[in-house]
Amino acid sequence: MSITEAVQAAPAGIWKSDPVHSSVGFSVRHMGVSPFRGGFADFEATLAGDRLVGTARVESISTPDENLTGHLLSPEFFDAERHPELRFESTEIRRDGGEFVVSGGLTLKGQTRLVELRGSVTEPVEDPYGRRRLGLDLETTIDRTDFGIDWNAELPSGGQVLANDVQLTARLELVQDA
Repeated sequence: MSITEAVQAAPAGIWKSDPVHSSVGFSVRHMGVSPFRGGFADFEATLAGDRLVGTARVESISTPDENLTGHLLSPEFFDAERHPELRFESTEIRRDGGEFVVSGGLTLKGQTRLVELRGSVTEPVEDPYGRRRLGLDLETTIDRTDFGIDWNAELPSGGQVLANDVQLTARLELVQDA
């Protein structure tokens, strides 16, 4: 694929995430019975032609329980004190049929691994204030142990408290820079 084809996969211009109308989250199967969901409140993303860069502040992790949040911030999980930021930086953006595909490096807990996010992008629209907006909806599944996030516990009946596969989602509303 040529660079021109990759660039044409994304809308022209520089687009920045609107934090009020965007979300970055994760889901992991808990005790083999249901998905547990959480997210990050402080994040930003920029799409510029053939490049998507996103960061999230680990301390902004959001869960429904204070004790769980504290555990996730600890060295057993994200180790927020030593690794305060999650980062994604694309190496390629392309279309695969109707899907928008973004490949790049994801850094969690100091470990960078190549991942492929898949989803959709909308055509830009103009909002009532004259600013152009578009939607970018991406997801991928990672093995958390590839990033050194390997805490787990055995269940009495067998199996693990947490699955290793974690679904990551970015539901972004992006605003074009003026």
